[in-house]
Amino acid sequence: MIRRVNWWALTKVIFLGMFLIFTVFPLYWILITSLKPRKDMFTVPLQYWPKHLTLENYVNIFEISNFDVYIFNSLLVSTVSGLFSLMIAMLSGYVLARFRFRGKHQIIFAFFVTQMIPLFIALAPLYLLMSKLQLLNRLPSLILIYTVMMIPFCTIIMKSFFERIPPSLEEAAMIDGCSRIGALLKVVVPVMLPGIAATFIFAFVQCWNELFLAVMFIDKESAKTIPVAMNSFITKFDIDWGAMSAATVLSVIPTLILFAFAQKYIVEGMTQGALKE
Repeated sequence: MIRRVNWWALTKVIFLGMFLIFTVFPLYWILITSLKPRKDMFTVPLQYWPKHLTLENYVNIFEISNFDVYIFNSLLVSTVSGLFSLMIAMLSGYVLARFRFRGKHQIIFAFFVTQMIPLFIALAPLYLLMSKLQLLNRLPSLILIYTVMMIPFCTIIMKSFFERIPPSLEEAAMIDGCSRIGALLKVVVPVMLPGIAATFIFAFVQCWNELFLAVMFIDKESAKTIPVAMNSFITKFDIDWGAMSAATVLSVIPTLILFAFAQKYIVEGMTQGALKE
């Protein structure tokens, strides 16, 4: 029995170790590629650790492009879209969790269905709409589209968090004189901060990484986001792997910082939404 337990534990360690290597190696390869000089990019045999480390790829992306502008644009679009979708989803999730009305289940089902519809189906009407509103090649077009795109799933997430909080909390606040909105903001929201943080980070990351719609609606240099800028490193006859790897590393840093500061809330929020009393 002891031997069986040891072999099983060893098998699990080996499997998890292989899975960790499989997961981390692409990130490691992007990092060392960003630190390689161009002449060492495709040496044979492959160098798993470059002989010469350089920051020229990081310098180049700021020299050949307005990468600082792209970072600002991505931060602006992702933050504003995340906040707008969070505020709307908070109110709609509260209504779906606390009230009974005709068509409630159909609305929830429709929210799920929207997540299964490919984006390219809505591309033509969205393009015509943005053109009529004169928002093409402008950041408000992405903010508007991303907000609408994030609302359904964020609403479902917020609904699950509201259902975890007993209605007696806001009922007690309303007995003491609070309005329903006041009870929501002063009593319920502080309790479910972990869920709010998890929902905002989900929306932020989705908007930060979105490429398809951004490429379709943004072509102006001053309005490009990071995914659009990285896509421009792919030309007809060449791919600037050094610049793309350096841009990828820099684009990951804001999300890593966000996750580092909000890790406690994310874990607590995901656990809170997964458990049921």
